Amino acid sequence: MIFVCVGSREYQFNRLLKKIDELIEEGLITEPVFAQIGQSDYLPKYYKYKRFLSVDEFKKCQEETDIIISHGGTGALVGALKLGKKVIAVPRLAKYGEHIDDHQIQISTVLENEGYLKTVLDTDQLFNVIEELKSYPISRKFENNSQVLNLIKNFISNL
Repeated sequence: MIFVCVGSREYQFNRLLKKIDELIEEGLITEPVFAQIGQSDYLPKYYKYKRFLSVDEFKKCQEETDIIISHGGTGALVGALKLGKKVIAVPRLAKYGEHIDDHQIQISTVLENEGYLKTVLDTDQLFNVIEELKSYPISRKFENNSQVLNLIKNFISNL
């Protein structure tokens, strides 16, 4: 299963949800998909979704999935990494009205550069990255004594 999470803030993430629908409609994604769609206007046609999930529902979705496709929020990404999941970060972009700035690019790029996840900025590359992650899973695992949070904090404080 693929779990898609876009967060619960006041911003839509229609671009990602539409791309997932396109990939399913084209027969490229064949496994079940479930999404937490938050404030998005777009309602998926080819996969199940719920606007908001309780903490327990969210954790259950994370635990039961193989791949997590997430917005670039620190909490969502670190939570998925702690579970040892294959994670694809799709940062929200200001130019599409998905956030007020592009800080999610910076967060996900730091985590990708450290070898924890894959980042997709152009959703046209999403399917290729999904396939790459299936064939060549990331072997670096997040551990509680990891320096990931320090890397992120240091990076943000130096902006």
